[in-house]
Amino acid sequence: MTRYEEDVERTFAPLPPAHGRGFAETWWGRAWLKALEDAALDTAQVKTGRRLARAGAVGAVSVRPGRLTAVVQDRDRTTHRADVLLERLTDDQWDRFVDMAIERSGHVAALLDRDMPPHLVEDAATAGIELMPGMGDLEPECDCGAWDHCGHTAALCYQVARLLDQDPFVLLLMRGRAEAALLEALQTQHGAPAREAAQGLEGMDALEAYAAGDVLPPLPAPPRLGAVPGVPPSLDTETAPPAGVDPSALTFLASHAASEAHRLLSEALREGHERSPVAGEPTTSGDAVRLAAGEPDPDVLHRLGEGSGRTREALAVAARAWRLGGATALSVLEEEWSPQGDALARARAALESAWENEVRPTLHARANRWTVAGAPRQLRLDRRGRWWPYREERGRWVPAGAPGQDPATALASVAAEAVDAL
Repeated sequence: MTRYEEDVERTFAPLPPAHGRGFAETWWGRAWLKALEDAALDTAQVKTGRRLARAGAVGAVSVRPGRLTAVVQDRDRTTHRADVLLERLTDDQWDRFVDMAIERSGHVAALLDRDMPPHLVEDAATAGIELMPGMGDLEPECDCGAWDHCGHTAALCYQVARLLDQDPFVLLLMRGRAEAALLEALQTQHGAPAREAAQGLEGMDALEAYAAGDVLPPLPAPPRLGAVPGVPPSLDTETAPPAGVDPSALTFLASHAASEAHRLLSEALREGHERSPVAGEPTTSGDAVRLAAGEPDPDVLHRLGEGSGRTREALAVAARAWRLGGATALSVLEEEWSPQGDALARARAALESAWENEVRPTLHARANRWTVAGAPRQLRLDRRGRWWPYREERGRWVPAGAPGQDPATALASVAAEAVDAL
C-alpha cells in the first residue's frame, strides 16, 4: 500500500431524470463521455445507457480510487451492479502534480472553485500525468455478463458525467486522491495553507485592523429558500456499518433533519420573524413524537416508542396530535391543567355564547376538558384560548381535528367527521 492509499469513498445520491437536458455541460464532462463513446464497440449499448441514465435508472453512485459502482435498473425493472474501472495515478505522478500546481497557484484556485481549466490538464500532461481518461481507459464490469460496455456501465458513465460537471474532485478521487488528501499535500509542500495561497490573501496591518474593528460590513443577503428540502447524502454503500448503527434509522434522521432545516429557514425568512418568541428546547419525549409523525419504518417506530416510554398505540395517537399542531397539540393531548381567573372566565363566556339555548349540548367539565354527556365527543382548551376537538376511540380520547376559536365549530367538526366515516 502506498503512503497515500486510504479507505476513501464518496457516495452520491441518485440524480433525478435528465429529461430535456444534456449530460455534460463542462468541457471535462464532455471529455469523459468522449472516452466512453469512442471506445465502446456497440453504439447501440451506449444509446441504451444514455436512455437509462436520462430516465433516472441509475442508483446511488459510489466513487473510490480506481472504481465507480452503481446499481442500474433495466426497463423491465431487473437490476444489475455496474462497475467502471479507471487506472490510479502513482505516488510519483501525484508528487509531480502537486509540484506543478504549486508553481501555478491559479491551478489550485480553479480546483477550489470546482473548475478544471484546460491549461491545468495540459500542464499535467506535460508533466506526464494524464488526468482525463482516453480511449479504452474506462474499463467496464457488469454482472449482466457483457465483456464490453453494456447499457448498464454506459448509464453509469453518463450519470458520472453529471457529477463531474458539479465537482472535478470526483475525477481526482477516481485517479487516487481525495480532496482532503490533495489539499493537505499542497499545504505541506507549499508551507502555507493551500486555500489561502490560492486566494492570494495579503493580510493587513494589525493597528489598522484594530482601528477599524467597530466598522462592521453589511450583512450578507439572506439565503434563498428552495422549493423542497435538500436531499441528504445517500448511505447506499458497500462499506458495512459499524456495530450498533442502523442505516435505515440514520437515513430517516437525515431526511427529517433536511425537512426541519427547510421549515426553520422558511420561518426565519418570513416577515416579522424577528419579533416572534423563541421556541424552547424540545424534550426527548416530544422529539420522539415529532420523528414518529414522519411515519418511519416499523423498527424505527418501535425504538421511538421505547425511548419515549410510550406503547405503540400511545405513540400513534401522539403522532396524530403532532401532525395537527406540533408541540402545542401534543401538550393538549398529554397535559391536563385547570383554567383560572381570566382564562376560566373567557372559556365560560365562549361556551355560553356558542350555542342557542335549545341546541346547546350538556357538557361535563374537568380541568381544561369538556365532555359531551352521552356522546364520544370532547373539547379541550389550550393555553392560548383555542378549542381542540376530540373523540373517543376504543376507550381512548384522540385528537379529531384542528383547533378553533369557537367551541361549537370545533365540536361540530367531530360530528361531521363521524358522518363522513359512515
